[in-house]
Formats: sequence, structure tokens, C-alpha cells
Amino acid sequence: MNEPHTQVISMYAAREEIYPREIEGRYARLRWLFVWLTQVAFYCSPWLQWNGRQALLFDLGARKFYIFGLVLWPQDFIYLALLLIICAYLLFLATAVAGRVWCGFSCPQTVYTEIFLWIERRIEGKRSARIALDRQPPSLRKYGKKTAKHLAWGAVALWTGFTFVGYFTPIKELGMEVATLSFGPWEWFWVLFYSFATYGNAGWMREQVCKYMCPYARFQSSMFDRDTLIITYDSQRGEPRGPLSRKAALNLGSCIDCSMCVQVCPTGIDIRQGLQYECIGCAACVDACNAVMDKTGQPRGLIRYSTERAMEDHLTPTEIRRRALRPRVKIYSGVLLLIVLATISALYLRTPLKLDVLRDRGSMGREVEDGMIENVYRLQIMNTSEQAHTYRIAVQGVDTLSLATPDLVRVDGTETRAVPIRLRAAHGAGKTGSNKIHITLSAVDDPSLHVTESAVFIVPR
Repeated sequence: MNEPHTQVISMYAAREEIYPREIEGRYARLRWLFVWLTQVAFYCSPWLQWNGRQALLFDLGARKFYIFGLVLWPQDFIYLALLLIICAYLLFLATAVAGRVWCGFSCPQTVYTEIFLWIERRIEGKRSARIALDRQPPSLRKYGKKTAKHLAWGAVALWTGFTFVGYFTPIKELGMEVATLSFGPWEWFWVLFYSFATYGNAGWMREQVCKYMCPYARFQSSMFDRDTLIITYDSQRGEPRGPLSRKAALNLGSCIDCSMCVQVCPTGIDIRQGLQYECIGCAACVDACNAVMDKTGQPRGLIRYSTERAMEDHLTPTEIRRRALRPRVKIYSGVLLLIVLATISALYLRTPLKLDVLRDRGSMGREVEDGMIENVYRLQIMNTSEQAHTYRIAVQGVDTLSLATPDLVRVDGTETRAVPIRLRAAHGAGKTGSNKIHITLSAVDDPSLHVTESAVFIVPR
């Protein structure tokens, strides 16, 4: 009797290692320009100083966000929300016009992958050398190169994690803590966490992040239309493909099937199969194909930035640019402009002074000496500017209402101070029960800096 045959079907496809070939060209230089711009900004910004403090500091412990001359408090969360909305609309606008250009040139995953690949190439060699090294049996040379590579990756990742935490803890203090090995538990956690994320994402996972973890790849199609610039392969010109030596005899297309476009792709796709969600729009295949066209004496542009409509209708570059200003782009641009103007206006008109008035619940309206009626309050004064001010307290709303405490109070820059005050009014002033009053706080050195809050003055029966 024959044994039943058992077939094991794997539900998981093992990852095929991708070895992107190094390429030179217009878009490669542009990509490295963005690597330099983003990383110089990221690594240097925490060290910038402004008014004797760190220019960019998100101090979560003190609940203050310092952005150069601007100090934001928890009550100013609306401005951070507006900033995020502006970034989102910029991304939508860029995607509608030029596809995943953000992914290909400025995304942190792309930037750090480029940096880690550069280190890998300098230590292990070019693409063929890296493939050969991985296929070699274990040896001292192999482990030496691998160790050197991972140590270099680790150094970059640790410096990146340290810099990231430096945006939330003053980086000079953080540097002193590193020198004395006196990190707090949260500093250790976030430095190591962000370092590990950088090391893992850029060193090991690479294209897996773009293909399987990034949500942007999944919903990008909703922002694409037939006039969105994407990386395209001109199949009418390139097909049928074949070797250059047989091109004339078989009337082949311009594509010589060299697979250079696949070898340079950081996600390992073949752009000749059409637009795929794995394509991050880095244009490495454009540089590679243009180099091959130059060597074979053919016109550039077999793989290029174009649009679906342009490929079908054979539009000229001028017609492509003209169609870029379509209704969707105009709407995105208009909404973005309105939000930016509203944010700038709100920041410009923002008063760097906040006042909260709290009644003393344990002491309602009471009669004191000379028959005066007294109410007790606590003023919560928040000076959101970096300059110290002396403020004058004024009250109005009930006849004979006056302060029974000093009317001047000093608050240092970016500080909050609680000030108890007592208000008194003559007996018979106001009606029995609640009387609406106004408490005004104004800077002595700048009368235009003032704020008024409402409160209630209680007259007992």
C-alpha cells in the first residue's frame, strides 16, 4: 500500500537579497544633494543657539517647544497641528505633480539607505564583489569586512539616535552625560531605540520597509492621475528587446535587455513591466538607461519621467508642463496657500501673554473691615515670550471695585507664575449674587501687550 504523499506549501517567500549597483548621473547627483541637505540640517540644527539657548528644542518635561524665536506651549498645540497639515498638503501636492518624488529623494528611509549603501560599497566593494563575498565560505577576510561594515553602520546609527534625542533634551547637556556615562533611563531608551531603528531599517530591511511597512505606498494611487509624473518605460520604442548585435537583423527596439535598470533599482523591480507600487521614484533606472543609450549611440529617454497621458498621446515636454497645472493641483496649491497665510497671520497676531483667572472656592464673597466686600482670586500668568516683563493688574465691572493687593507683578521670560489677588468693593456696590467683572493684565514697558479675562465678583446677601 502506497504511503500518502504530503506536500508542504510555504506561505512565506524568502527574501531575495538585493545588491543595488552604484550609478552616476543627473538624478544620482540630485539624490545625494538631498542626502547632504537633509542630514546637514538634521545633525547641525540641535547645535544652533538662539538667545543663549538651543534654537530648536522640544522640551517635553517643561512642556515648551522652542523654534528659534518662537516659544510654543501646550495651549499653542493648534500651531503644531497647522504645521503638520501644511506638511501633509505639501506631500499631496508633490505626489499629484511628480509621484513618489518624496520617497525617492528625501524620505529618511531612502536617505539612510543611501548612506549605509555608500559605507557598504567602500568596505565590501562594488556589486559583483559584494555578491561574491556573501557566497564565499566563512573566512577571516569575510568576517573582517562584515565586522567593519557593521561597526561603521552602528557608529552612524548611534550618532543619529544621539542627535534625535538632542531635539528633546538640550544636546550640550546630553553630550556631557555621554562623556560622564550618566544617561537617564529615558535617554538610554530613546537613543538606543532610534539607533536600532536606523540600523535595522537602513542596514537590514531596506526595501522591505518601502514595500511592506510604509503606508504611503498603498494609498499613493489615490493621488495619481493620468497627468502625474512617474518613471515610465517607452515600450513602443524599446520593444521588442534584444542584444545590440542582432538589433538591425531582427528589427529590434532600443532596449538591449542589459538589465541595468533592474540592477540599480533599490527595490529590485523591473520598470519595464510598468508602474508598480514598489517603485519609489528615485530615477536610478533613468540614469542607468541613459548611460547605456549613450554607449550604444541611441537617444536618451527610453526610461524617463513622463505621464501616462503623455506616453499614450505622445505629448511634448511643453504640453506635459502645461497639463501639470490641472484643477487638482490648483486646488491643492490654493488650500495650501490659504493654510500657510492663516498660520503666518495667527503667529504674527499671537499675543505672547496668557491669563487664567481662578476663583478661590473656599472663600466666597465675604465682608471685611470697613464694610467692604472682598473676593479672592488666583491669577495664572504665562509669559510666552523670552523677555521678562512687569505687568500691571487692573479691574473693572463693579462700582468702587479695586485691588487690595499690589497691582504690579514681574514674570520672567517663558515662565508661569501664580499670583493671588484680593478684590474689594464698597458695601452696596453691585447686585446681590454674581457680578461680571474684567481683569486686565498689561505690560508696563509695552502697553500694546495686554490681555483681558472675565471673572465673577460675588456680593453676599
